[in-house]
Amino acid sequence: MSEKKPYYITTAIAYTSSKPHIGNTYEIVLADAIARYRRMEGYDVYFQTGTDEHGLKIQQKAEAAGISPQEYVDGVAGEIKRIWDLMNTTYDRFVRTTDPEHTEKIRRICRKMYDKGDIYKGKYVGKYCTPCESFWTESQLVDGKCPDCGRPVADAEEEAYFFRMSKYAPQLMEYIEAHPAFIQPESRKNEIVNNFLKPGLQDLCISRSSFTWGIPLDFAPGHVVYVWLDALSNYITFCGYDPDGNHDERYKKFWPADLHLIGKDIIRFHTIYWPIFLMSMGEPLPKQVFGHPWLLVKGEKMSKSRGNVIYADDLVELFGVDAVRYFVLHEMPFGTDGVLTYDLLIERVNSDLANILGNLVNRTIAMTQKYFDGEIRTPGADEGPDAELKAAALAMPALVKEKMNGLRVADAIDEIFTLLRRANKYIDETAPWTLAKSEDTRDRLGTVLYNLLESIRFAAISLKPFLPDTSDRILKQLNVENGGLESLESFGAMKPGDKVGTAEILFARLDAEQKMAEINAFLEEKEKAKLPALEIEPYAEEQVDFATFCKNDLRAVKVKACEPVKKSDKLLRFTLDDGTGKDRQILSGIAKYYKPEELVGKTLVAIVNLPPRKMMGQESQGMLLSAVHTEKGEEKLNLITVGDYIPAGAKLC
Repeated sequence: MSEKKPYYITTAIAYTSSKPHIGNTYEIVLADAIARYRRMEGYDVYFQTGTDEHGLKIQQKAEAAGISPQEYVDGVAGEIKRIWDLMNTTYDRFVRTTDPEHTEKIRRICRKMYDKGDIYKGKYVGKYCTPCESFWTESQLVDGKCPDCGRPVADAEEEAYFFRMSKYAPQLMEYIEAHPAFIQPESRKNEIVNNFLKPGLQDLCISRSSFTWGIPLDFAPGHVVYVWLDALSNYITFCGYDPDGNHDERYKKFWPADLHLIGKDIIRFHTIYWPIFLMSMGEPLPKQVFGHPWLLVKGEKMSKSRGNVIYADDLVELFGVDAVRYFVLHEMPFGTDGVLTYDLLIERVNSDLANILGNLVNRTIAMTQKYFDGEIRTPGADEGPDAELKAAALAMPALVKEKMNGLRVADAIDEIFTLLRRANKYIDETAPWTLAKSEDTRDRLGTVLYNLLESIRFAAISLKPFLPDTSDRILKQLNVENGGLESLESFGAMKPGDKVGTAEILFARLDAEQKMAEINAFLEEKEKAKLPALEIEPYAEEQVDFATFCKNDLRAVKVKACEPVKKSDKLLRFTLDDGTGKDRQILSGIAKYYKPEELVGKTLVAIVNLPPRKMMGQESQGMLLSAVHTEKGEEKLNLITVGDYIPAGAKLC
């Protein structure tokens, strides 16, 4: 058996300034679809993603929150990873630029460049955009603002170290001309060549001395590495690259990367800065950089300042994971921006997922159960539209492959839905319910249902990279295993005599008016949650007598274990020693205030005589006491603790 061919795909690493919105999340879902498809083709895939965690913006956000930069990025990186996992993405490694493995290599990379003469000391005078971590000249500004994000810039003047970009510009131009597929789509390549390379490259500022949250340069005390040199190098530092040439086997196997998948707004950094850094290091350049378009809301890019941000986890709560995956993958054109509206999402769920896909699967399985007790019948000779349906099924995998090779993921999905539409038409043409009325046409009915089941199998396997859970659910209803792409080389893998599973609804049809009312109510609750809290809760006016107060059984409890509750953003599940010899379970909605591992071993206070309450399907046997206050406009919660010398079960009075 020959060794699998390697395939290395990366996303841009997400900046840990805030929670990623659905536009950011689109990228990891797109990369996941490509990675899953390459695995199905037989490639040995290495899929890397992660977080970019240094820079002035992070330091400022941490200072405003009253915590250290490391604490700040730990929280945001955890939230990003949670959302990537929520979207069912199959990355092989989630990297963080605060990882000691990375920071140590960045120091040595910079030293190598400095010793080579590619980095020199100078002085920066110009404009700086903090959100983009970018320097600009006056002539590069648009209406006096950052040309990338449109935000205000600030005057900047400081001692800095610069990279000699101009030294490698001719070499980069030659590479781009010799490798026409290096920058995709073509429009992005034209932008880079005409707007940046041909006018001439300026040397790049690669250090800062006005803040401290970054990787220190060992040859320049007081200077930290400018974020782009730090961030871009993650693609090799975590893949086994060693600045001294002692690369590990992963780097030897997977570098150069097959695909850097990034947003179009950072194409310049990945197709100018990154290749030139690699040239300085003497390393091969990535094979391709694809700058994908944006997902727009009301014609605008999503941003908190515009107030039009939509988050992936909110959409998942409203529509489900695969419906959201389908929408972002299907609605994003190859080279132009896509549009997200709740109305359009509802329409796609109803027309594509519930009707074309879900209804076809449901009624085919149901008819097989109804007419043949679930048994798959031996198909007869082709009649009428049989050959056309089979031809559509057999042609589809090659068409999907062609589109995926060109990174036209939306078009690949369309090819699968073309087969599904043909199968729906086949039902109308053959009218199985009519064939079921006569014994004389029972064999023909068996053939029709066989052809439908087999066509659904083709579609289900092909949908695996895009709608993985839905694919598995369909194959379960068919009662067949995922045979992979090789099982789609011939029509007829369903085994006569086998039985299909139980028909179930894949996607329920949505009442548009009712769903919009649900969405609006959901969004209103989200907005209410953003309102500033009181500094302290107002005192209760009602007085309680001492006898009533004493009915509360307050006990010291020791935390034996603490973990998040699955499918809940708020709840932590505590396993507590309450002194009775039996573990007590309490669920508490404090996940955003504490990491579970911080609480293990603590001695807390609980009311233990409250009636048990069901939360997320689990029983909570009491309530933990806490104090809430507002600090710098942000609500803070502190669990009430007592000294560890207090034994579990001790009564508080």
